Amino acid sequence: LPYLTADLSGIGGSIKQRSEDFVVEEIPLYEPSGEGTHVYLRIEKRNLSTPEAVRRIARAAGRQPRDVGYAGLKDAAAVTRQTLSIEHVDPEIFRDVDLGHLKIVAIDRHKNKLKPGHLKGNRFALKLRDVSPEHVDRAREIVGIMARRGVPNYYGPQRFGARGDNGLIGRSVIVGDFERAVALILGRAGPGDTGAELLARQLFDKGELDEAVNAWPANCRDEQRLCGAVIRANGDCRKAWRAVDRTLRRLYLSACQSELFNMVLARRVHAFDAIECGDLAFKHTNGACFRVEDAAAEQPRCHAFEISPTGPIFGKRMTQPTGEPESIESDVLTGEGLDIAQFTPVGGIKLDGARRPLRVPLEDPGVEDDTDDLGFYIELRFALPPGSYATAVTREICKND
Repeated sequence: LPYLTADLSGIGGSIKQRSEDFVVEEIPLYEPSGEGTHVYLRIEKRNLSTPEAVRRIARAAGRQPRDVGYAGLKDAAAVTRQTLSIEHVDPEIFRDVDLGHLKIVAIDRHKNKLKPGHLKGNRFALKLRDVSPEHVDRAREIVGIMARRGVPNYYGPQRFGARGDNGLIGRSVIVGDFERAVALILGRAGPGDTGAELLARQLFDKGELDEAVNAWPANCRDEQRLCGAVIRANGDCRKAWRAVDRTLRRLYLSACQSELFNMVLARRVHAFDAIECGDLAFKHTNGACFRVEDAAAEQPRCHAFEISPTGPIFGKRMTQPTGEPESIESDVLTGEGLDIAQFTPVGGIKLDGARRPLRVPLEDPGVEDDTDDLGFYIELRFALPPGSYATAVTREICKND
């Protein structure tokens, strides 16, 4: 993916040498009122995923994970602070419970369950290590450009899974190639695969399914279930696909949509703060979109960061732009061998589609340097709207791709 600041060299460096180097704090959309049937738990977790935090809270309350609400998923390899909600429980049960690398820092009440999207954004404090003091000014220069022009709203690599192929799996399902989708999940052993997982993939690639299904380790239950489904379906991968967890099926399809968005943004990133006739412009105040009829008249609002051009989350109900923006999006689809008509419900999963801004504001940015027991570091502090990735900021500064 091209950089916004391609004319400036990166400073290199590394992140997450320890969990304290990556701190994320959720900015709530609203504060709990103090009244209501829903208990709001402000938590701090360390090296723990949000789904695992949800499971621990549910277990402590004697409830199911689906009963626990949250506004957004947070990084696992980090120190993160966010709010969870759970209804009709006694808050006292959380006062002294041992939750491992998760602690409850505040308890309150509110009238509704937290749902995905119920957040204003996220605040980050990241330490870059293995950098030189002479890089501080360069980091500030790059941050200054993003503070003025915006951050490329690329989906981060975590969107595409540890093997980086979630989008390929989703694309295969969209075009009806379930055999390839299953092969990507269960086979195609690569250099990053080790141990029992490597063995299971190798066995699947050889067609030794009975051996493969027993080779999957305990932490790969989804893969083991799918492998068993392929056996029961006598190799009919379309039928076996039904055994894939619904949440995972949605994730794969969403990853394909995300990759296509990134491709469109890559085509426009160097002028993503310029409105085109035919664009569907995003209003940063309320998230509404409107079609641009007069680009010259709307450009001052774009310069003021009131509006931004959008890219596609392809789907059946997505509003399409016109003019040059539509041409770019069509070229991307055609280049991938896809057609908008294929984005219909796939395996019971709706692909309604949406528009996503090509850029987001970098709020409250700061660049400082200091030294601790691990040596010199540069600390980046900033806030981003929900759904945006800190990696979009750090990749511009580090340029380690």
